[in-house]
Amino acid sequence: MRTTRSVRRMKTMAALAVGTLAIGGLVARDTQAQVPARPGRPNVLFIAVDDLKPTLGAFGDEHAITPHLDRLAARGTVFRNAHCAQAVCAPSRASVLTGLRPDQTRVWDLQTRFRDHNPNVITLPQHFKNNGYETVGIGKIYDARSVDSAQTMDEASWTRPYLRGENPQMAAMGYADPQAVELIQRQLAEGRAKGLPEGRELRLYVTHRPPYESADVPDDAYRDGVNAREAAKVLAELAQGEKPFFFAVGFDRPHLPFNAPSKYWNLYDPDKLPVPATRRLPQGAPGWAFQDSNELRSSYTGVPPAGQPIPADLEKTLRHGYYAATSYVDAQIGIVLDALEQSGQLQNTIVVLWGDHGFHLGDHGMWCKHTNYEQATRSPLIIAAPAGVIAPSVTDAPVELLDLYATLCELASLERPAHVQGVSLVPAMRDPTVDVHRFAVSQYPRNARQGSMMGYALRDRRYRFVQWRRWDRDNGVGEVTAEEWYDLNADPDETHSVPDRISPDLADAFRAHVEAVIQVGASASPSTAPSH
Repeated sequence: MRTTRSVRRMKTMAALAVGTLAIGGLVARDTQAQVPARPGRPNVLFIAVDDLKPTLGAFGDEHAITPHLDRLAARGTVFRNAHCAQAVCAPSRASVLTGLRPDQTRVWDLQTRFRDHNPNVITLPQHFKNNGYETVGIGKIYDARSVDSAQTMDEASWTRPYLRGENPQMAAMGYADPQAVELIQRQLAEGRAKGLPEGRELRLYVTHRPPYESADVPDDAYRDGVNAREAAKVLAELAQGEKPFFFAVGFDRPHLPFNAPSKYWNLYDPDKLPVPATRRLPQGAPGWAFQDSNELRSSYTGVPPAGQPIPADLEKTLRHGYYAATSYVDAQIGIVLDALEQSGQLQNTIVVLWGDHGFHLGDHGMWCKHTNYEQATRSPLIIAAPAGVIAPSVTDAPVELLDLYATLCELASLERPAHVQGVSLVPAMRDPTVDVHRFAVSQYPRNARQGSMMGYALRDRRYRFVQWRRWDRDNGVGEVTAEEWYDLNADPDETHSVPDRISPDLADAFRAHVEAVIQVGASASPSTAPSH
């Protein structure tokens, strides 16, 4: 009988093969093309992953089979205490790409476009473009709802038209099972015949939207597989160019629906995947701090509505699907990383991997994101500097995804624009004991019965503090309505708010930092820097 360790090793090797064989064979490391590096001008490979929490081997998850991200982590800095600006796609991504907090972008939802309030802000890729870089994007980098056009994806950011991998056999609305595709396509045709416009109204007409799919299909039956293969081709071409490149590659999975080829589902035994330590709401927290898993319940079929429990068997399958989708996207990222090695530019390229926020998998009785809790705000962040610049390391320093703009400026020796609010993470990369922040900051708004609230969550190496204030999107925040205090060393699952265990000095520091963040938001005005 094989041991558990040997079985896991076999699974890992199988996953590695899935990722590399998909582009025509294992990479021959000793026969890579050698393209002369551009002295002093490092490239940037900027990889964004939707809804990816730290369910990765490199972040200590013993169940996750993620060999490609683990090998990236082995040569970079692993930030185990990184947090998003707001735990939902559009605000988080707008913050990363502008270097501004949600209170400055004014993107707190899925409808607001960041240039409506910051028309001339210079985005991260735009800054590299202005400094002589070829800037190219493919997949989900911005959330399409926060830019003026889903086709151009903020035209000012790119030197080329935004890319979308195309495959005539690609899944319908993210599904690839033949029966599902036939039903969905028929319903889409019916909706168009009724005059429904393309977009959300037409998608809602489709009544068949399971929250997961395990289909016996190739990787490129789904969009991530198509985009990974297209990105590999683009990397080979960019490596031959005269300019350094900033190449942004975005992946959809493991965002719902948890759709992945069946071979990735087969990597896991669902009975052995971790289950939530608690399904209860934290004691001492205000009721408006929670969400009812609306994204899952309202958008996908076969899921009970709000107020009804999700059956245990469905929960198990959903967790299985999340892990399968994570291994699937790991394999697609492996294709891109292999292409970078084959291009000859690996030694001269900064590689960044980030998830736009975390994800609840049933903990506290919640699914998806949309909270100020650890499972929603904490996201994976890996930064690998060019060869020989910074040694690999792991750090628990509290950092923010907001810091990516300033960090990449320093690593690429570019001047940091004055509007950028984050700080460089290079000191923490050089010395993992260094804290570049006292606290990492996240925020999330709520429409509570008592009126709208804004919660500001602060995280240091041990504690999480959340302060809730009355809030109006036009007039800002008002009085404090509630506070939450969690000691994550003693209570990593955030089951009890423990204000009595927090020293007065630390409590004062937390509150003062929230006040400072609020004041910056209140005094900030839209960027007037030229957009070029």
